[in-house]
Amino acid sequence: MSISSVDQTIRLISTGAAAGSTCSPDLLTAPWEFDSGAPGYGPGSSMGDVIPTGSPRQGELPEVYRRASTEELGDRIRAAKATLGDRVVILGHFYQREEVVQHADFVGDSFQLAQATKSRPDAAAIIFCGVHFMAETADLLSTPEQAVILPNLAAGCSMADMADIDSVTDCWEQLEDLYGTEPGADGRVPVIPVTYMNSSAALKAFCGEHGGIVCTSSNAVAVLEWAFARGRRVLFFPDQHLGRNTAKAMGVPLEQMPMWNPRNALGGNTAEELEAAQVVLWHGFCSVHKRFTVDQITAARESHPGVRVIVHPECPMSVVDAADSSGSTDFIKKAIEAAPAGSTFAIGTEINLVQRLAAAHPEHTIFCLDPVVCPCSTMYRIHSGYLAWVLEALVGTADRAPEVLNRIQVPHEVAGNARIALERMLAAKPPAPVEA
Repeated sequence: MSISSVDQTIRLISTGAAAGSTCSPDLLTAPWEFDSGAPGYGPGSSMGDVIPTGSPRQGELPEVYRRASTEELGDRIRAAKATLGDRVVILGHFYQREEVVQHADFVGDSFQLAQATKSRPDAAAIIFCGVHFMAETADLLSTPEQAVILPNLAAGCSMADMADIDSVTDCWEQLEDLYGTEPGADGRVPVIPVTYMNSSAALKAFCGEHGGIVCTSSNAVAVLEWAFARGRRVLFFPDQHLGRNTAKAMGVPLEQMPMWNPRNALGGNTAEELEAAQVVLWHGFCSVHKRFTVDQITAARESHPGVRVIVHPECPMSVVDAADSSGSTDFIKKAIEAAPAGSTFAIGTEINLVQRLAAAHPEHTIFCLDPVVCPCSTMYRIHSGYLAWVLEALVGTADRAPEVLNRIQVPHEVAGNARIALERMLAAKPPAPVEA
């Protein structure tokens, strides 16, 4: 297995064969062991987050896949792919295990993979190795005849779960009571909703219905410019850090970016604070990127003079300010590719991508800003055993007809408005997909 495999790194650390530490000993446990237990995001960065009641659960994975070795699962996946040919396309997020992403036809961030969905309209099945909101977006952008499959239904997203449709609707109603609904003399409405790609289809539909838009970490500036051209304020959810970092870089003062806590009336703000706001930030965050700190940046600079620190804009503002630059996963990837040989990078994003970049660029020194190995909990729920299971079900056997497992379908009453918000996002010139 390639040294870029985080799975292998965790096992080496656990046996003492490699230096380092992990955030949980449970990372050694197969993900299907958690599928049948108490609801939760699983071991990794989001393990302390509270999962909402009614979150999707994954049924038991057949024993043949649970007992198979990594090598056997790889052989079964390759054989099923060869049989299915162009009838199936596999999408792999940057944060996936190396054991999974090596089988992907396209590798990228959530938006790039949504774009890749549209590039294969003749594929009967799209297997999305990512998390639930990504599979929903793929379903929205694919054709009605295509089946979008999420190998493990328990692969959710704690950040996406921090903003739900009931809480956002309640917030919106309070803001409408405060701001009114009529456009001003300049034609701009009082407030425009903007949701990050990392949100449910229901919230994308909310934005579509209320004149809003979806954004990605790549096009957040363009999206906020779009929103400010149409509204005097923006309600930005669910990630406070991407909203704050983007708006601050655009010149919005911090005092005009109050945070909305859905547990409190007016989000915990005064009416005067909300009247003066340009961006109302939702109280949400990514547990992966919340782990990065200014102290880690200081330590990296002390141990590696001349290091270039690049972090994701989902990191806290203090971390983004202390770094040399910040940007999407695709920005990070391109910055490393463009650097002169011998460069040193400390990267503040999910460990699977960092280790993959380090393996792909031996001419550089590349390491994760956080010295503790702690993958995205929910991305880690996708395992090659689940990928083999859903692929072989599509193939079928002499005794069993081909079957689509774990299909993700956005309800018709949600899909229309969600597509409107996504199409507005697509017009903001986000990045093109990258073929693996």
